[in-house]
Amino acid sequence: MTVLVHAMGGARMATAETRGGLRAEVWTELGAVEALWRSIEAGPACLGTPYQRFDWVASYRVAEVDPGALRVIVLREADGRPRLLLPLTVTRERGVRVARVVGGYHANYHLPLFASREAAAIPGDDLRALLAEVGREAGIDVYVLAHQPRTWEGAANPLSLGGMASPSDAYGMRLGLDPEETVRRAFSADARKKLRQKEKRLVETVGPVAYRCAATQEESATFLAAFYLQKSARFASLGIRNPYAEAPIRRFLARAAGPGDGSGRPAMELHALVARDSGRVLATFGAAVSEDRFSGMMTAFEADPEIARCSPGDLLLHHLVREQAARGRRGFDLGVGEARYKASICDETIELVTVTIPVTLRGRLQGLALEGLGRLKARIKRSPRLWALAQKARRLRAG
Repeated sequence: MTVLVHAMGGARMATAETRGGLRAEVWTELGAVEALWRSIEAGPACLGTPYQRFDWVASYRVAEVDPGALRVIVLREADGRPRLLLPLTVTRERGVRVARVVGGYHANYHLPLFASREAAAIPGDDLRALLAEVGREAGIDVYVLAHQPRTWEGAANPLSLGGMASPSDAYGMRLGLDPEETVRRAFSADARKKLRQKEKRLVETVGPVAYRCAATQEESATFLAAFYLQKSARFASLGIRNPYAEAPIRRFLARAAGPGDGSGRPAMELHALVARDSGRVLATFGAAVSEDRFSGMMTAFEADPEIARCSPGDLLLHHLVREQAARGRRGFDLGVGEARYKASICDETIELVTVTIPVTLRGRLQGLALEGLGRLKARIKRSPRLWALAQKARRLRAG
């Protein structure tokens, strides 16, 4: 495969002819590929998740949450039309160059950004072979592509072919045109009655409450500060390391919740249940968003027993389902991992897999080792007995 490398305003772009007449480009700077990226996003037939929006990825990269070199792979048709875009971070692990989709575990889904459903119809074997070819020129030994949904919005994900089941799946629901009907579908009559009673008790405890979506930088900072305190208390009680205590992730969240650089729509929305008189934040919820999807990234609530017994997180979630349907969004998901509040309202399981694509011999060896570790994690996470033992051991270590 012949490769040409061009200098473009400080960025480097490698181009190559691949099988099937497709042309591959490998970009090393976000700014150099921004216009193309946004044009794919804006296409009426675009198939992707909120986590591959330019503003979300740019917020993550600028905050330097994960170290590593950027590689944005673009596949084009022979006539120049873009087919897919895949943003990657390449890091050295035991001397092996491992490529992962930008976002790590902070992104629930790592689907490539497809220009259309037709673009996503590329055979899985062909896509894997193409990425292996491009990987040699991009300085990659092995791709480890986690959180690949088997299907997305009814379309098969060709990159999920041959993938290994992830330790956890994700959970979501479709929002209807009628917000009230959607709420009735998500919450049973008994559940709605209990929530009304809990909201009444909460008002008796803290006074009138309000549901808010951060509309200013000041509100975003207030909601994030409350989230950090709430999550810190929760992680401490479980004996879990608190990733939100780290400066890079805080920079990322602050930037992602900003106004956005191109679309005017933030990469992430922050919602909160607030005591109206005191301004006290009782529950928080952050989600990656696109025009038609709301994807939960994080949530927390006040640990004060008098407040916690009123289930402020459930009250906020109840409001969010109605509000997002009213805003015209059709996809609503609560992200990766099992939880009571997810099972109670979600009627869709989003199956996830991890895909390993070796490029070199040492990449193949590293990939086999990582696959073995992944199978072990999946076995523990999907076994109630083993997972309970793992949680107990974690609490003992923390204590």
